[in-house]
Amino acid sequence: MLAKLRLKKNEERRLKQGHLWIYSNEVDNNVSPLKSFAAGQQVIVEASNGKELGLAYVNPNTLICARMLSRSSKRELNLKFLKKRIQAAQDLRELHFEDPFYRLVFGESDGLPGLVIDRFGDVFSVQITTAGMEAVKADILQVLENLYQPQAIVLKNDNANRKLEGLELYEEVVAGELPEQILITENNTQFAIPVENGQKTGWFYDHRMARQRMQSLVKGKRVLDVFSYLGGWGLAAATAGAEEVACVDASELALDGVDYNAQLNGVSDKVMTIQGNAFDVLSALKTDGQKFDVVIVDPPAFIKRKKDFKNGFEAYRRINELAMRVLNKDGILISASCSHHLSRDNLLQAVQTAARHIDRNVQLFEQGHQGPDHPVHPAIAETEYIKTLFFKVSASW
Repeated sequence: MLAKLRLKKNEERRLKQGHLWIYSNEVDNNVSPLKSFAAGQQVIVEASNGKELGLAYVNPNTLICARMLSRSSKRELNLKFLKKRIQAAQDLRELHFEDPFYRLVFGESDGLPGLVIDRFGDVFSVQITTAGMEAVKADILQVLENLYQPQAIVLKNDNANRKLEGLELYEEVVAGELPEQILITENNTQFAIPVENGQKTGWFYDHRMARQRMQSLVKGKRVLDVFSYLGGWGLAAATAGAEEVACVDASELALDGVDYNAQLNGVSDKVMTIQGNAFDVLSALKTDGQKFDVVIVDPPAFIKRKKDFKNGFEAYRRINELAMRVLNKDGILISASCSHHLSRDNLLQAVQTAARHIDRNVQLFEQGHQGPDHPVHPAIAETEYIKTLFFKVSASW
């Protein structure tokens, strides 16, 4: 019999609208003291009148102290539950992708809060960020083994959010053996992915659809890919017929990956790399009189917390201004953001402000969103974080 977590009066409203998170100040500590629960423990959530609202897991030590798993209080987070949810996630991905390269599980949006799984063919990269999912780690791995017979499973449990949950940070190959090289295909371009030592889960599938749209704009063009990582944008441009591509990143290891992937796709003759801070590199390119027909700016999240908004917004404004300064007349700027705290309207404002500062006119002609393997939970705004804006940039009218 699972323990009960009782909410204060009227605190069930958000849950009834579909949200999955329960905050510590919403719990009736007189009836169900949070300190009486263990981190990761499964509970039945009750409204203040005792009506059961469903199944959740608890962490009494965090602001989000519980996350809903099911509206049925008869369920339990176990092998059967995980299998059903992962298979449902798989069905959604198979509607959109022929090849097994995608984010298989996207946390709350797939009904599995605290769990992210990226699939690279027969290799699975798993990230667990909550004590509730950590408690069923063995079951998660068993389900993956049963469903896919994977070549390898890698736990990428180095996300800083684990510290908030009282969990250790580590990376580990927990099943099979990682091949020397993991190859994926995205938008008719091949990439070798460093799952074990790469950024986040090893690859960023989320901008896939926007990168595909970009490919239709670059034939015969000179392209600059800023914050390129392994060349997701730049190499896709090269394989789509760009005449010349420059990839900028601060990481030497990432740019080694760009060089390797350029060879893999037979486009080394048109791809070059520039290592350095993106702001400094763009300034140097402007000083050197370099110009590009298409500039892509896809930075890491400049705004990780609400209190960072002012400084982060200025960083987005500055980087887009620098990008416009190296654009040819009537060039195309593709400006992206992965920061949830920067809304689509905020990004549009940052670009418009940058444009007016240097007397440019921008026309927004296309907007990109995260791919269908990153579905959005309508009740949880945080699950929608990717935005991509496509602009034609011209002299002021």
